[in-house]
Amino acid sequence: MNRLKIAVLFGGNSFEHEVSLNSAYNVIKNLDEDEFEIFPIGITKKGEWFYYFGDVENIKTGDWEKQKNYKVVVDFDLKNKGFLKLKDGFSFDRMLIDCVFPVLHGQNGEDGRVQALFELAGIAYVGCASLSSSLCMNKVLTHTILDYNGIKGARWDSVRKNEIEKIDSKLLEISKKLSFPIFTKPAGCGSSVGIRKCRNLEEFKEGVFFALQFEDEVICEEFVEGKEVECAVLGGYENVVTSVVGEIIPFGDFYDFDSKYKNDSKLIIPATIEEKVSLKVREIATKAFKTMRCYGLSRVDFFVTKKDEIYLNEINTMPGFTNISMYAKLFEKSGFLYKEILKEVISLAIKRNEC
Repeated sequence: MNRLKIAVLFGGNSFEHEVSLNSAYNVIKNLDEDEFEIFPIGITKKGEWFYYFGDVENIKTGDWEKQKNYKVVVDFDLKNKGFLKLKDGFSFDRMLIDCVFPVLHGQNGEDGRVQALFELAGIAYVGCASLSSSLCMNKVLTHTILDYNGIKGARWDSVRKNEIEKIDSKLLEISKKLSFPIFTKPAGCGSSVGIRKCRNLEEFKEGVFFALQFEDEVICEEFVEGKEVECAVLGGYENVVTSVVGEIIPFGDFYDFDSKYKNDSKLIIPATIEEKVSLKVREIATKAFKTMRCYGLSRVDFFVTKKDEIYLNEINTMPGFTNISMYAKLFEKSGFLYKEILKEVISLAIKRNEC
């Protein structure tokens, strides 16, 4: 049987570079080698693309960059879908690929840019299309679209970099609309990068300036007191499957970057909410997935209050695949093996590209 040729992208020019290394390592280790021929392609923090052919263990440590690797570029010849492996001088070898699995998180990976690249080249790739990826990555646009479609989230406002000259009056205006504490987040980052919980105007200003180090726009969200729960979604544009709902018990004051990847936050599956609330969360996750035109996979995050009110927090179009990540754990608890999930998202990607 001919194996499908799968290029697994990892790293990236992103604040979430290291998270991607761990995610990609787990994906590669769990792809069935009897069915898939794997081509690891690493992207450095400087944005250089390399075909890596060494020990997969070096990917998660970052040591892959120390090996001798071949530079690669995307092949835009639609008759030869894949990559060009550059050799000495002006020569190259073609690497024909059936599907790309872009295990990239955050900017320049999960935000639609890489997805658009493969769309131009006619190459099948796992995950949401460029439009839905970019919309879901931008929290301001996500809120705007979901609000219009009746999907409730935290009350919010935003600040742009070009408003810095009048920042004090702008923040005062927002503080009259929203109640403290207010969360400040870069509009286009994931993994809780650049997030602050602000309890007064002074902290609010500090939080906005901190977030602006990562993005030119900051979303300001009113605190929702409740349980943090997550639901994994798998499927195409019509047929969608949702997982059981899981719950996050953050290590710190809230579920920030360190709580996700460095400290001992707890995952409870299933979440400690009533069954009817869990079913409602799954229903909203499906609606949000379809509303944002997601495809393949996403993880939808919520808050559930003591009164069982449900607030959608965000949609992750390429959720983490590390050994502690929630997406695979949620579906494993729902009866899906990790290997089966990977096989299904690849199958969906190839099916979309054939349409």
